[in-house]
Amino acid sequence: MEYFKGYFKKSFRWSRFLLISNRIIGDKILYKTAYSSRMKTNKQIQLERLVFMSKNIRSIPRPLVKTNQWVIVLSVVLTWVTNSSLFLLIPFIAGLSGVVFGYNPIMQFAKQFLKKPKESYIPEDWEQQQFNQKIAVFCLGAGFLSFLFGWNTAGYVFTIIVAIAAFVAILGFCIGCFILFQWKQYQYRRANLTK
Repeated sequence: MEYFKGYFKKSFRWSRFLLISNRIIGDKILYKTAYSSRMKTNKQIQLERLVFMSKNIRSIPRPLVKTNQWVIVLSVVLTWVTNSSLFLLIPFIAGLSGVVFGYNPIMQFAKQFLKKPKESYIPEDWEQQQFNQKIAVFCLGAGFLSFLFGWNTAGYVFTIIVAIAAFVAILGFCIGCFILFQWKQYQYRRANLTK
């Protein structure tokens, strides 16, 4: 019976640590796997380092990310409705500026309308958003050039891809995050197979 008391005490402490670490990270739970209390100490140390590093991760408040996504969706819809591909230049230039210079004018404009300090909003990982922005910039640029050269089918394909990805991200599922996660998993598996 003593063994079970100690086991539950350790298990409770560990689950409390995971809960606190998930609060620090925000709503992005990096580890969805609950580890048992018999976990090796080096794994615990790695997770503690991860939580410590997550405090220092560069982030973007979620309302700014959502604003950028809405601008992408609305500009694509305006392009379809008006048959003017110039609307695609708004998120394309803003996104390209964000990728190259780290300054997205849409997000900077939207930052003026935040009511609370930016630390009080749910954070989005800056590196992840850069990856998503690169995909969006590629699709917007390819769509704009396709419409410009009269390749309407390709233009619609690229703009549909970016519009669906942005709209689904607004609803809560990040396709770019999923792609990056799968890519990192593939790299990890490939690196461990060669050892």
